[in-house]
Amino acid sequence: MLSTLLCPTGGEAKVLGYDLAEQQEQIRQNVGCVSQAGGADLSSTGVENLVLQAQLYGLDTLTAKKYAAEFAERFQMSSFIERPASSYSGGQKRRLDVALGMIHHPQLLLLDEPTSGLDPQSRAYLWQEIKKLKAEGVTIFLTTQYMDEADKLCDTIAIIDNGRIIVTGTPGELKGNVGGDTIVFSFLSEETARDAVTLLTENIQVERIQTNNNSVYLTIKEGERMMPELLRSLDARNLEAQSVTLSRPSLDDVFLKYTGRSLREDERK
Repeated sequence: MLSTLLCPTGGEAKVLGYDLAEQQEQIRQNVGCVSQAGGADLSSTGVENLVLQAQLYGLDTLTAKKYAAEFAERFQMSSFIERPASSYSGGQKRRLDVALGMIHHPQLLLLDEPTSGLDPQSRAYLWQEIKKLKAEGVTIFLTTQYMDEADKLCDTIAIIDNGRIIVTGTPGELKGNVGGDTIVFSFLSEETARDAVTLLTENIQVERIQTNNNSVYLTIKEGERMMPELLRSLDARNLEAQSVTLSRPSLDDVFLKYTGRSLREDERK
């Protein structure tokens, strides 16, 4: 809807200050859109796709060819840009798709699951390119089912469930709302683990603490900052931990908290 490809079913929206209902032409001129399915003509070469896309935005042929060459180099496509797009790998096609969305230098880029189905190397490369576009001042509206992708790339996240936004915030804010960090201490015996629980609950305010055999699971705010104090307290009572691990809430935990299910369960439906 924000790209003007579908008519809104209700409500109001402005894109780059333009009214979605009344100023669709201005929105199209200033927005780039990369769909999950891609938009390249597979029977044409990469450069032919780029030149045509630029011309569709009103650029003259000379400028269109100039921009096509620039984006071919920028997205490291020079070695295959003269080949038909049908011969490209998944990662190469996605590079071309993003270049097509950027060829007219839009202010806003809409990316619909840009790394879906890509191998880890191609995915990491696209992450780098998205970060570069962001650093250049391009506003990026990204939809993704990869929580690590949203965590690393996005300034603000909105989680949608059944067509409605249920929570928004920065990655840090959302993860902070889930709860504290989890620290796991492993000891030589269950008795030592029980003594550690008694000590830690006496001296430090914890959100949750429990034991499992020789291990103590401690949930606490600012776990990394509190770690030295916790270790000093244990050492003072000669309660030596054999290993210590720290883990923080993830966006998967956020999704579970606000929807009541994991994203993986959602994908299996």
